[in-house]
Amino acid sequence: MIWFGPAGNSDSFYEQGFKRSYEMPQWLNSMGLNAYEYQCNKGVRLNDDTALLIGQKCREYNIRLSVHAPYYINLASTEEQKRKNSVQYIIDTLKAAKIMGADRIVAHPGYVSGVSRQVAMELALDCLLETIRSAEELDLMDITICPEVLGKHNQLGNLEEVIVLCNLDERLIPCLDFAHLHSLTQGGMKEKEDFINVFKFVEKYLGNERMRKVHIHFSRVEFGKGGEKKHWSYKDIQFGPDFNPLAQAIIDLDLEPVIISESRGTMAEDALTFKNIYEEEKSRV
Repeated sequence: MIWFGPAGNSDSFYEQGFKRSYEMPQWLNSMGLNAYEYQCNKGVRLNDDTALLIGQKCREYNIRLSVHAPYYINLASTEEQKRKNSVQYIIDTLKAAKIMGADRIVAHPGYVSGVSRQVAMELALDCLLETIRSAEELDLMDITICPEVLGKHNQLGNLEEVIVLCNLDERLIPCLDFAHLHSLTQGGMKEKEDFINVFKFVEKYLGNERMRKVHIHFSRVEFGKGGEKKHWSYKDIQFGPDFNPLAQAIIDLDLEPVIISESRGTMAEDALTFKNIYEEEKSRV
């Protein structure tokens, strides 16, 4: 089983007259999609009734739900209060996910600022461990935390760093953002083997099961020397990466990921394109 869906709501959702996220599950189901990543990028602001309704609609229309935690989380901040705030932002996201019935949240590890990457990693590991302990006390660790691979060199969260974070607890699963990996490698995600090598790296350090159940973000991306600059729609073919080699890698390795489209404005439409590409590649095997 593979899940395809958008990060947030496409422009076309609003253009068609829809206004509320609880309308998304039926809309996605009608398109042939089966996943949705609710965005709390600017904060966990939805009330319990709305969270319950979104979850109810996702179950009704067979949509697998995940939640993206606030962007401003920084587990590696040198300021203790900012690290404490980051723990609380993740806890708040987990609480919302619990009410909604989501089984995963995605969280950015943070930034490297004023310290070495090694010191930043030590801060992030301590902060994430504190988060896990708090989540356990609140009975929230049945929801998977997915540290995300980030796309800028000044951010903490390259592939190796995310693997180290996930090694803290076997319940953590990486979010492999291939636009970000493409940016960090300066356009390196091109061939099927490039994607297979990423998955095999996850398997080497986290085991086969976590590799098979990995969380994926995908879109085309513009990058510069510092890494990621801007996400684009899949029709913007002047930018990479292409989805076909990723689909081939998923098929070859028999993976069962959640695949979330982070395209600019066309995330649902492009999620459907990814699904169609996957099914076409699968039919050739």
